[in-house]
Amino acid sequence: MKTYNILFLCTGNSARSIMAEALATVLSKGRLIGYSAGSAPVGHVNPFALEKIKPLGYPLEKLRSKSWDEFARPDAPQMDFIITVCASAAGEACPVWPGRPASAHWGFEDPGAVEGSDAEKRRVFNDVFVGLSKRIELLSALPIETLDHDSLRNRMQEIDGHAR
Repeated sequence: MKTYNILFLCTGNSARSIMAEALATVLSKGRLIGYSAGSAPVGHVNPFALEKIKPLGYPLEKLRSKSWDEFARPDAPQMDFIITVCASAAGEACPVWPGRPASAHWGFEDPGAVEGSDAEKRRVFNDVFVGLSKRIELLSALPIETLDHDSLRNRMQEIDGHAR
């Protein structure tokens, strides 16, 4: 089985993109290898994100807030897919990614910005986690090997609308 590298981008790389990294690897049963990064990483992973990821069995020690510059280096893994998960990262000037990966935008509110009780924060983190899970399951089910670059990009973008 061919594996594909997928990079999830957000501004702070502390919640949405981190959860997507773990979900992609686990839900695709290794068909997708998830990575995450941010344009302005905050330097820590949100504890509510870790709380959602822990039951997946994904190694938490692999998760860290990091710059997307790490993935633009020549020695970085080549990405097959790049997905932005927040509006601000989607509008930023991204690095040039080697290999012309297929890209899409799946927008989610920032659960880390939610004010309120821990219960309210957990509810928003859960909503984002479920939304990411649905989209990643749909992406994992695509016949990736048979789609050309443009068709794949279009299907990836359609996933966002179908999973709402």
